[in-house]
Amino acid sequence: MKHITKYALILTLMVMVHQTKSQDNKTSFSLQEAIDYSLKHSPNYLNAELDLKSADYKRREITGLGLPQINGSIDLKDYLELPTSLLPLQAFDKTAPADAYQAVKFGTKYNSTAGLSFSQLIFSSDYIFGLKASKEFMNLSKISVARSKADLTSQVAKAYYMVLISKERIKLLTANISKLKKIFDDTKALNEQGFAELIDVERLEVQYNNLVTEKEKTVKLIGLTESALKFQMGYGINETIVLTDSLQIEKEQAELSSNNIDVTQRPDFKLLQAQQTLLDIDVKRLKWGYLPTLAAYGSYQYNTQRNSLTFSTDKNDPTKQKQWYKIALIGVTLNVNVFDGLQRHYKIQQAKITSLKNQNTLKTIQMGAELEASVAGISYNNAYSSMLSQKRNMELADHVYETAQKKYQGGVGNNIEIINAETSLKESQTNYLNAVYDMIIAKIDYQKATGTLVK
Repeated sequence: MKHITKYALILTLMVMVHQTKSQDNKTSFSLQEAIDYSLKHSPNYLNAELDLKSADYKRREITGLGLPQINGSIDLKDYLELPTSLLPLQAFDKTAPADAYQAVKFGTKYNSTAGLSFSQLIFSSDYIFGLKASKEFMNLSKISVARSKADLTSQVAKAYYMVLISKERIKLLTANISKLKKIFDDTKALNEQGFAELIDVERLEVQYNNLVTEKEKTVKLIGLTESALKFQMGYGINETIVLTDSLQIEKEQAELSSNNIDVTQRPDFKLLQAQQTLLDIDVKRLKWGYLPTLAAYGSYQYNTQRNSLTFSTDKNDPTKQKQWYKIALIGVTLNVNVFDGLQRHYKIQQAKITSLKNQNTLKTIQMGAELEASVAGISYNNAYSSMLSQKRNMELADHVYETAQKKYQGGVGNNIEIINAETSLKESQTNYLNAVYDMIIAKIDYQKATGTLVK
């Protein structure tokens, strides 16, 4: 039975390791999967989470100041020369002069003390407000992580869509090349049979070569955009990556509101609010600093004095040297600030000014955030309208190209019309994809500006 349990445990561990490796070796990503991956591997975001852990440890450190402080100590002294004391001779001889002293040496060569001491803070305004500040600092660190998450999500999403746009451009260029290649081959065949001029073939060949070159440049561009995405994700630059999502323009909203925008959900706005709370706590801490500080302390020790370096105990020793003697005490300390030259008063005034400045900064950030969100909403609405217009232009250009192609194949058109139509089609496709990308970026900026990008 023990062997079965052992093998089951080993098998379970192997499955867990395999699942972990499978996740690490993942190469196909939807947008959400890419974001989730980046949250586990992006060095900048991981640093933000480490800062949060550090803040938690700092909070616990501050909490520990209010717990009993216990210390142990062992002290050993070897008097190479015993200390000398001066005793007045009149203590032994009444007839001795008043200013006469006898130099004597007291003590033993070796002295040792071992014991425990403790202290307990009973009341301190600094400690009370330190606890409050540590909790708010934890909250501030959590908000900082949320801000890092929003920034990373925005960066990954933009890079992801840039790759999709580039791949969509490749598809359109490939289709255009295929269409033009057929016309070029047909015209070349007609030229060889004497039914088409060489200049017509050369015009089409120039246009065809331009399309092929542009496709090659776009393919290289995909490599760059994928590298940018990998960098944002914390993914290996030389590793293969496959994007499983596609552009779904039909699901986009027709219009985003640019009025009555609530920016209080933005992480940077919350960050300033948390900072304002910390500054207000600091003002109160300084005001309460006039109150006294009360602490208790105690000590329990054993002391021995010997002429030889031995520490055994013998209660029957007539010289009393082989014994340890107890020393115990308890006490309280009350510290009261009587007068500090008005230093604390001026510290309070400085803290108040810092708090007021942060309030002004908070108002500025709020107005700037509302403006940013409004601009992003208007930019999206404009980009959406532009996208619809460019989409219609692309459809018209495609129809013109198809018509010119049919006319040319029917013998009633010429290749200049084909070239012009193809140029217009390529331009309209580029404009359309640019408008799509602008719309997507504007939406991401709007969501980030309104604090709705990350749930």
